[in-house]
Amino acid sequence: MAGIADVAARAGVSKATASRALTGTGYVSDATRSRVREAAEELGYVPSTSAVSLATGRTKNVGVVMPYLNRWFFAEVLEGIQESLLAKGLDLTLYDARPGTVGRRRIFDDFLARKRFDGLIAVGLEPEDHELEQLTRIGRPIVSVVGTGESTSVVAIDDDHAARRATEHLIGLGHTRIAFIGGAGPHWAFVDRQRLDGYRSAMTAAGLAAEIRHVAADVSLPGGYAAASDLLGDAQARPTAIVGVCDEVAVGAIIAARRQGIQVPGTLSVVGIDDHEYAEMFSLTTLRQVPREQGAAAVATLLAEIDDPERPRTFLHTRARLIVRTSTAVPDR
Repeated sequence: MAGIADVAARAGVSKATASRALTGTGYVSDATRSRVREAAEELGYVPSTSAVSLATGRTKNVGVVMPYLNRWFFAEVLEGIQESLLAKGLDLTLYDARPGTVGRRRIFDDFLARKRFDGLIAVGLEPEDHELEQLTRIGRPIVSVVGTGESTSVVAIDDDHAARRATEHLIGLGHTRIAFIGGAGPHWAFVDRQRLDGYRSAMTAAGLAAEIRHVAADVSLPGGYAAASDLLGDAQARPTAIVGVCDEVAVGAIIAARRQGIQVPGTLSVVGIDDHEYAEMFSLTTLRQVPREQGAAAVATLLAEIDDPERPRTFLHTRARLIVRTSTAVPDR
């Protein structure tokens, strides 16, 4: 395997110059840098991580900590992060911090403190758990995907607005008996609370505060199915429309309705939030967010902060776009 000495000999420069050209540290003319890189490519030379770290003071590695790996949003964000890091030639260390586990506590108390990364992307950490505050004491740049922005840069959608827009869509069609399904439980997520607040705000603004109805459910397709099955089983109190805290919950509600012989959207309208990969399959009206783009934006923001530690924090809050399909219609009179 070729070493830095071989590259230097092929390019006709010293080892120190070859190292500067490949690591980007110190001055090297453009012509020399190009010649060294061509020599490295011809020889198949790959600089070791430890050598680059010694030369630059950086690990060329970004840490990513998230609570779930098997849920659509988190998997999509991770794809966006990984694609962006690979394009920059950077490594990724993933920390699976599932809520309520011993492993999560070890990640925050031990592994992250070792600082084996140049910066960290925290996905979906809960503000009241004070974990972000704990991370900021590590002394590395941090970007949050979802969060309040009190201690780190943030990339997220406006979840309150998304739920308000979903609810207003139903109200605009003429619905008044609108229920919200999702959230609550031991790991009642910040995003879920924001979306519930948006639903409540829209109902109150429309003079429908007395009709507010929140049905707690696990944030998953089975959770939405179970909650909707109970909700729709009482024909006298049955709502004419449902806002799902996310698309998976909304799809679960559609399946529950169909199994009870309730037509969607003839008798029941359903709207979700996310534009999950299942949304088109179920013709679900939804508010579209693009998690992969959030992951890519988080990487761009983090790398800018690594390059400039004095850079002010960035807050990228985008608004989800309403995608109208055939799961919503005017109420059946």
